[in-house]
Amino acid sequence: MFDKVLVANRGEIAVRVFRTLRELGIASVAVYSEADRSALHVSFADESYLIGPPPAAESYLRIDRLVETALRAGAGAVHPGYGFLAENASFARAVEDAGLVWIGPPAAAIELMGEKTRARRVMQDAGVPIIPGTVDPIGSVEELVALGEEIGYPLLIKAAAGGGGKGMEVVEGPDGAGKAFETARRQGQSYFANPDVYVEKLIVDPRHVEVQVLADAHGNVVHLGERDCTIQRRHQKLVEETPSPAVDDELRARIGAIGVNAARAAGYRSAGTVEGLLTRDGDYFFMEMNTRIQVEHTVTEMVTGIDLVREQLRIALGEPISVAQDEIELRGHAIECRINAEDASRGFLPAPGLVTAYREPAGPGVRVDSGVGAGNEVSGVYDPMIAKLIVHGVDREHARRRMLRALDEFLIEGPKTLIGFHKALLSHECFVRAETCHGLVESDELAARAAALDGGAAFGVPSDNLSLGGVGRVVGRVRTVEVDGRRFEVRLAEAEPPWVELAQRRRARVHAAGAGAGGRDAVVSPMQGTVLSVAVADGDEVEAGQVLCIVEAMKMENEVHAHRAGRVTELSVAPGEAVAHGQVVCVIAGEA
Repeated sequence: MFDKVLVANRGEIAVRVFRTLRELGIASVAVYSEADRSALHVSFADESYLIGPPPAAESYLRIDRLVETALRAGAGAVHPGYGFLAENASFARAVEDAGLVWIGPPAAAIELMGEKTRARRVMQDAGVPIIPGTVDPIGSVEELVALGEEIGYPLLIKAAAGGGGKGMEVVEGPDGAGKAFETARRQGQSYFANPDVYVEKLIVDPRHVEVQVLADAHGNVVHLGERDCTIQRRHQKLVEETPSPAVDDELRARIGAIGVNAARAAGYRSAGTVEGLLTRDGDYFFMEMNTRIQVEHTVTEMVTGIDLVREQLRIALGEPISVAQDEIELRGHAIECRINAEDASRGFLPAPGLVTAYREPAGPGVRVDSGVGAGNEVSGVYDPMIAKLIVHGVDREHARRRMLRALDEFLIEGPKTLIGFHKALLSHECFVRAETCHGLVESDELAARAAALDGGAAFGVPSDNLSLGGVGRVVGRVRTVEVDGRRFEVRLAEAEPPWVELAQRRRARVHAAGAGAGGRDAVVSPMQGTVLSVAVADGDEVEAGQVLCIVEAMKMENEVHAHRAGRVTELSVAPGEAVAHGQVVCVIAGEA
């Protein structure tokens, strides 16, 4: 038994776990970095402890510090949330070695499913269908090309220790094999400290369908239906719904049985998710198992009425699952939209910043899981998620219309968000028809619609870069006025002091036409972040479109390209260095 739990996470998932703990009368302990001192989860918990500087490697990923803090706080258990150390077997073992209860699966199951190639072998041996490809890591580009000739292109390279859409690269043919191989290996090393990669046949336009499972120490394993997570960008989910519009009762039973068999083969215990791909022909393939609570667990809770975090706690205490398979019923339809601090009109670039105004939607069938409020900073150091908006309706169309209503009510000012994007997507005919929307999510068409619905600037021109009189950054202020008994909300454009902004622009933008700089053009970072790699050196000749460097922000890699051919001069960044939005990376010198 335990009466106090430390949640080794931050943001909305920490708050979500705290709520269930409070309902059960269990005290909660929060941890926070220096960047999160004023974060919502810190004030929400019963106790809060500082664990280090902003970089996750020095705070939220410090196993020793987290275990030490749990003991210092007198906690009896640790819940890892998702992300960070949630799928780290060493952390699970360290928690248990300290005499604490680990609210998650056994370390051996985490280890097995974290090694994607080994997991594929185990699933194959258990009769679980896997996507065609390798069951061992590949060691060279030559192996990759040979596999492409054997099973055909396109292929998907995946980090062997990966997850969350990281370390995944598409190979359309042998010409792109080398770059994709190196990129996937680099991401595997960067995110998971393991450069090994394996390869799967890329299934074109599938549905990403996953199964929620629960398993206890008494041999009980149940599934709670499927979730459709097909709407993604950069292999990361944006919209999730349940039940899947492509799954009927017969297919649901088959997919559910695959999920249960996979959990048993892994020796699983706790809540987990078996992810798979559903082809147009109705074939279902195991892809991986996420050994944690998922971001999108909320939609399953809405249609089943089962608190998955509560089930995790019961299982960790040695109790059986509270429901049998024949007692689980899916009622209605639920949709979740991830409200991220990203700019859809600029290729989903991260958009960290201060939240100046915040108002959540409410009403029947609406749930918001959030980790911020007005006055909180969305940090560029961590994940871009601000909140999750979840709705429940009697059927899919009811839920879709309810989501649009809730999105209209959601007010977030300060950073750019995906609210406009979700409005555009859910009102698009492809989503209305429950199609996969393949190719639409990252298209110019949807970006333009999103910008129009966002209440911000025109497509391609972010509102925080507009200026009045040529200087100063524009900030939108909302004022309420009343005219002849009718109330209006008016958005005013006000210019901030121009000095810093003007100096930055002069440094960052050296254009031939405007500055008479002899054909010299500055290349600037499109975001605040950290330089992962630099592909050029001073004096190198480059072609238009060539990659100059890679900047990581909010767990996303973004390539910075040369906008023209020329010679690299004044290179001012190096791997590991922090860069600001608009900071000069280098200058491309060309003919006058």
